[in-house]
Amino acid sequence: MTSRASIQAHSLSTSSHTTESPLSNRASNDNDTILMAKIFSRVSLAEREERQQSLDRLEMLKTVGTGSYGRVIVSRDRDTGNYYALKIFPINHVVQSRQTEHVKSEKEILSVIKHPFIIRLYWTHHSEQFLYMLLDYVPGGELFTYMKKRGTFDLKTSLFYISEITLAFEYLHSLQVVYRDLKPENLLLDGEGHIKLVDFGFAKKILNKTFTTCGTPDYLSPELFKGTGHNKSTDWWSLGILLFEMLSGVTPFNPNQNENEIPSRVLAGRITWSRTIDEQSKAFIKKLLNQNPDKRLGAGRNGSREVKEQPFFSTIKWDDVYARKLKPPIIPAVQHPGDTSCFDQYKEDWRSAPFASDKELELFADF
Repeated sequence: MTSRASIQAHSLSTSSHTTESPLSNRASNDNDTILMAKIFSRVSLAEREERQQSLDRLEMLKTVGTGSYGRVIVSRDRDTGNYYALKIFPINHVVQSRQTEHVKSEKEILSVIKHPFIIRLYWTHHSEQFLYMLLDYVPGGELFTYMKKRGTFDLKTSLFYISEITLAFEYLHSLQVVYRDLKPENLLLDGEGHIKLVDFGFAKKILNKTFTTCGTPDYLSPELFKGTGHNKSTDWWSLGILLFEMLSGVTPFNPNQNENEIPSRVLAGRITWSRTIDEQSKAFIKKLLNQNPDKRLGAGRNGSREVKEQPFFSTIKWDDVYARKLKPPIIPAVQHPGDTSCFDQYKEDWRSAPFASDKELELFADF
């Protein structure tokens, strides 16, 4: 298994394009001054100063993750000694990559979320170079790393993680939020071994359907390949893919590690079942991988209750799962709260990002 990158979001329907009103060209310093006044008027000066002071207190320690338009740096508050994950986006690159709305959406969604298995957002801020999001630091590393080392998980191990993810999805869906980027790389283990769902760049609040295609090819549902619109049901599809990968070591529609084969295999429903997948798990996965999103497990009137009542979860006490009472099957080798040994090494070459223009700063006035 090699690490898989999410594909950049793009729209398959002109009706779902997000348009941004360009600012008029400014011919004088007077207009620039007016623009800057608008920027600072949207967030109170006291609030902005408080965020800046919080940022100034942070000691930047080490990058523990990078993406297509941002990175995550472990930081320590000099006053309290607490460790955090500071997510940093170069404003110029976000705008040029057309990810403005996704970054804003990530901030808006995380700002209202509080759940034991989802990353917590403390504050956001921006400078003339970067957007900042201060998050929990989750030191145990990616679930992907442990899957790669072990090859496959046994049923008990898989059941533990799938149970915690199911509750995270249930919570998000209750808020009308679809996650859209489930994969082992976006599941971190905390110091005790419990799941934290991270990276909400593709999450979106929807009431009916959305037509923006994004995610990781191995985990995309048929409706995403067809461009017919998708909803919360696509998350349950991805849960089926994840369980299959945990139990077999490969994803069901990419056995040859060739992404070009995925769309045709998904649309044809061609799966080669591994002997390591027991019959009860197979039956559960088949219901999650129903080609029809309206008939897929979890898509019915009872939503997540349909999923939780499956025989696959017969030994699970859901209150105990939520209370984190289940014993984690993997305990990360974490020596202290700021330990970074579970993550890869990255170049610390982020400080030289270009300064954003006034036009670009205006897009993030409320960040």
